[in-house]
Amino acid sequence: MTRFRTTLLAFAVLACCSIGPSRAFAQEQDTAPPKPTARVYLPLIDTNQQDDNGNQDPNALQPDNRPLTGIQTPTLGSQQLRHSYWVPGFQYGNLIQSRTLAVANSSPGWSSDNYLAGNLSVLSTWSRSQLALNYSGGGFLSTDKALGNGYYHALGIIQSFTWGRWQVQFLDQFSYIPEALFGFGGAIRLGVPGISGSLAPALPGLGANLVPNQSILTSIGTRYSNASAAQTTYALTPRSSITVAGSYGFLRFLEGGNIDSNETIANIGYDYGLTRKDTIGVFYRFTGYHFDGIPQAIGNQSVNLAYGRKITGHLALQLSGGPEITAYRVPVNGNTSQILPYVSASLTYAVPRGQLSLGYTHGVSSGSGVLVGSNTDQLTIGGNHQIGRSWTLLGSLGYARNRSLATSPSAAQSFGSWVVTTGLTHPLGPNANLAFGYTALAQSNNQVCIAPCYANSTQHQISLGFQWNTRPFVIR
Repeated sequence: MTRFRTTLLAFAVLACCSIGPSRAFAQEQDTAPPKPTARVYLPLIDTNQQDDNGNQDPNALQPDNRPLTGIQTPTLGSQQLRHSYWVPGFQYGNLIQSRTLAVANSSPGWSSDNYLAGNLSVLSTWSRSQLALNYSGGGFLSTDKALGNGYYHALGIIQSFTWGRWQVQFLDQFSYIPEALFGFGGAIRLGVPGISGSLAPALPGLGANLVPNQSILTSIGTRYSNASAAQTTYALTPRSSITVAGSYGFLRFLEGGNIDSNETIANIGYDYGLTRKDTIGVFYRFTGYHFDGIPQAIGNQSVNLAYGRKITGHLALQLSGGPEITAYRVPVNGNTSQILPYVSASLTYAVPRGQLSLGYTHGVSSGSGVLVGSNTDQLTIGGNHQIGRSWTLLGSLGYARNRSLATSPSAAQSFGSWVVTTGLTHPLGPNANLAFGYTALAQSNNQVCIAPCYANSTQHQISLGFQWNTRPFVIR
């Protein structure tokens, strides 16, 4: 009887395996030849497609079609993938650091913070849409009793659709971390969600001035931030298009002594392609800032000219600028408005066996939880270079200056923040990576700062990180 049941179960399994796909799925695949039984999937990416300088072959990349006057930063292009997939993994990070900047009454001397998190990256593509997701989440243990133990999360999602002349995107960026995002994690990528490497889907890439600003290092304690956005682009002609976008973001702190903020953004722009590589545009943007428990509100309007140049696999450049008209609900030094300049620049450039990047913004921001709005300059410079066959050297420099929106420069409180990072990464097989790094963080304040925000602070970090992920699981 047992043998009969076993044989019957085996026939049932074989019968289930022999049933074809659903009618709807079969209609989507009827143009492709059927796959033979037990076929082995080809690699998702052909890693041998490189140019003479050791960089990814531009012919193996899909061109970046992000609109110039939209809300995302440009890229060099994206990998051409053979299948949809998902990849789980985990990471461990250790930060040995001097006094914690973002925690009141932090212990003197050095401390150790240990982070352990799970990672997940998903890329699913259909004929007219694509979903990309990156997530990292876990907890940390610190020997600094003021920081204690806690959790951290980072998430990025893009859902895009294409119908004829229309492109529609829904985007979201979220973080829950124990200190300012500016410089968080150093060389070991704690602030970047998902797995690392060529299989990691592209992040939402919202511009630095379109997410709640966190560039004052001494804002206190754990905070969570989110920016949700929608963007629609319609091609008027093969060379011209209109883009409409909107977003809502917030910054919240779990501890007192900070300023919670909300920001709402509306954006409309027009692009015109001069050549296949060069684009010009003009866009209007409105940004509204509100602060919990504070009567002040700021309305910011700007009209900007933009220029972009893209060479797939080699160069992605975007420049824009114009006047900002800033209005106040509560007058500042007797004035209800003022005109300020707005400037934004983004550059990514491929060099032999490496890459360079630069980003700069100047304009009004939410104030990073310390100021009720600020006039902000933020600069980031980064790069990486492959050494030999397996080591990669990386480095970055970040600078931010936040000044309160007082009319008189002498009355404006100002914070200057510096983050300098250098590190090495080394693959441990095809699915693991080891990273070492050093980061220096410094902040200055031009006025007397009431504790616990620290007038002038410096911190040193030594970091060690390990990431591992499985081989990708093919969805289809």
